[in-house]
Amino acid sequence: MAIPTVLISTWGDGLFVVTGQSKRQEFSNQPVRGLASDGRGGAIFIVGGHSLYRRAPDGELSTLVTSELDLACCMAVGDVIYVGTDDARLLRFGGSTSLEALRAFDVVAGRDAWYAGSAIIDGRRVGPPLGVRSMTATSDGKVLLVNVHVGGIPRSTDGGTTWHPTIDIDHDVHDVCAHPTRPGLVAAATARGLGVSRDGGATWTVEEEGLHASYCSAVAFLGDDVVVAASTDHFASEGAIYRRAVDRGDGLTPVESGLPRWTNGIVDTGCIAVRNSIAALVDRVGRMYMSTDSGRTWACGVDALPVASNVLVC
Repeated sequence: MAIPTVLISTWGDGLFVVTGQSKRQEFSNQPVRGLASDGRGGAIFIVGGHSLYRRAPDGELSTLVTSELDLACCMAVGDVIYVGTDDARLLRFGGSTSLEALRAFDVVAGRDAWYAGSAIIDGRRVGPPLGVRSMTATSDGKVLLVNVHVGGIPRSTDGGTTWHPTIDIDHDVHDVCAHPTRPGLVAAATARGLGVSRDGGATWTVEEEGLHASYCSAVAFLGDDVVVAASTDHFASEGAIYRRAVDRGDGLTPVESGLPRWTNGIVDTGCIAVRNSIAALVDRVGRMYMSTDSGRTWACGVDALPVASNVLVC
């Protein structure tokens, strides 16, 4: 098997290209976030908060569009790229010279109840702004799901023309992920446990059986399983990775076989990535773990990375 390439974007020091035990840096000293597949073997991501880039499979970089808005995350669905902002707006890029605002997202039912997540740390209130945290589309591309923090998961079945609320916003969703081949199956990492939908995100059940704590921060589908990261809170000194079969109601169990029982800090939104049988995750201290056999065994890859914003397996 060829050695897979893993891309790791960081909050303040660029993009790292990891192959085996080697790593190469691009966009040093710049924030990179929103790292996602472009659907063509390459990647899209946001540099400096305002520029949407594409990285081709051969590593060639190109700027797609820039904006005065604070861009937060992106996803490609066919030839269209959807971009979320730090003030919870949604934009669409279809190959023109500008980003089109999806006005219907601004008036989705319940939007007036959305709020920014925060916590009191050392007497100071800290936390991210009210914004789009993650996005996904079902494997057939017919359903768009946008995770707002804190605003639930608005859903569109018409390419973004109309939007409808789904999960209770107080579940505090941190990550949403669609199954790569089953259009009805979607998972969400919420502060109350693992959310699962079997109707393309229209309705949700939330479970925490087997977790040591209910605060879930990242989620992905790996083979026939769902994998989720859990901790006591966003600033926890340790976390853990759990999994269960998607078609069984058994409780979640810790992932072992090379992964430590406790990760260093949480594994945050977008920091579990899967492509076919290959999976990679990065914890809060910048240590990457990889599996090439659908999560049956894991090994530590590189470490001492800056704090990761997203991970992508190419």
